[in-house]
Amino acid sequence: MPYVFRKYYPWRNILFVLSEGALIFIIINCVFLSWAGVSGYRELLPLYIFRAFVVTFVFQVCFYFFDLYDHTIIPLFSDHTLKVLQTFGIGCIILAFVYYMFPLLTISNRVFWSGMFAVGLVILLWRFTYFRILEHRIFDQPVALVGTGQLAGQIVSAIEEKKDSGHKIVAFVGDKQSPVVTDGLPVFSDAGGLQPLCEKGLVEKIVLALDERRGVMPMSELIQYKFMGIEILDAVGFYEKLTGKIMVERVNPSWMLFSEGFYVGRLKEMLKRTMDIAASLCMFLLSLPVFLFSSVVISLESSGGVFYRQERVGQKGRVFSIIKFRSMYDGSEKSGPVWAEAEDSRVTRFGKFIRKTRIDELPQLLNVLRGDMSFVGPRPERPVFVSDLEKKIPFYSIRHAVKPGITGWAQIYYPYGASEKDALRKLEYDLYYIKNLSLGMDLATIFQTIKVVLLQKGAR
Repeated sequence: MPYVFRKYYPWRNILFVLSEGALIFIIINCVFLSWAGVSGYRELLPLYIFRAFVVTFVFQVCFYFFDLYDHTIIPLFSDHTLKVLQTFGIGCIILAFVYYMFPLLTISNRVFWSGMFAVGLVILLWRFTYFRILEHRIFDQPVALVGTGQLAGQIVSAIEEKKDSGHKIVAFVGDKQSPVVTDGLPVFSDAGGLQPLCEKGLVEKIVLALDERRGVMPMSELIQYKFMGIEILDAVGFYEKLTGKIMVERVNPSWMLFSEGFYVGRLKEMLKRTMDIAASLCMFLLSLPVFLFSSVVISLESSGGVFYRQERVGQKGRVFSIIKFRSMYDGSEKSGPVWAEAEDSRVTRFGKFIRKTRIDELPQLLNVLRGDMSFVGPRPERPVFVSDLEKKIPFYSIRHAVKPGITGWAQIYYPYGASEKDALRKLEYDLYYIKNLSLGMDLATIFQTIKVVLLQKGAR
């Protein structure tokens, strides 16, 4: 598991979460020690440690679900403080429920509240310090960008928008007049100008972001820098690792051919299928009351069946019928299929609710059990749209190399697609998922999906 989360989440984020967890755990134990004394603390050491672990776990789960571990954008500290305090309040409510269910874990009021005060104070100080580090890009890896065109601009934007990327641009090679160039940074006309920076250790990575490489690749200089220990990266690969998506419009068939990934072995496929069946059965049993309630309300609200079946394109282009709770009025698509809209007049009142909460997707568990779908994968699209999108969007058919899913990497980071442009943006995430597919990535996607569903983000 450590490798899994290191691969899909930046190492800095993982270190931050582990460090904050250690801080909470240590502070709670210090409070126990101060109130119980050395002898009393030592006598009940296992119980105190377990109680501190429960408190730490509850608060960190709350922080995760309320996006307090998302540091791509540095918030105003006053707003962040308020959000931390609100999340602490929710954590206290959850702990009260835990203590009611398991009295042995209960912490006395004076110990609990003094511990909460100490934890809150230290966490806010810790986060203030961390945000200053992110803001000034301290400890970020220095990157030189070869290129000042459109591709370079995309790389610059990706680094600037992601404050916790762990990278900072320190030099450019290209046109000094380009709008891509950041003010105050050196711009060299050729790659040879980077040599002094590389020799002094002021550049650790060089990213090739040339819009056109023919005849302008500084091959001899790059080989020299590589022997100096400088990491040389292609812009497409660097962008992929930085953003969790692939530049579909920048890759070509040869890149697809020689790239690592894009292969699911038999063992991995078998394990994925086993997880699909287990997760779907558990989810179906847990959601059975919701199934029954939704079925009754849908049948009472409007005429038509409870379920809605629609043709979708699955693995290897095979067409299957996807099952969903009906959220539209009966006969809404008599004039033909259209993209969904933000305020769709075809959707019933209860339909809006089940779409927002993703309840309308629950019957797809049956598709997973039948083998038409997986729990995690690209969302299946309708045949009429697929035939059109395959003509307009490069590599779109690659989505069908794996089974479609109820949830997916694209659904997390690009919540809803209702146009050809959205389909292209989602494909960037879908290709990343297919290229890097693993059980660890599926678990990471499921965790993120739970958060999205609970916070009701991205549904339409």
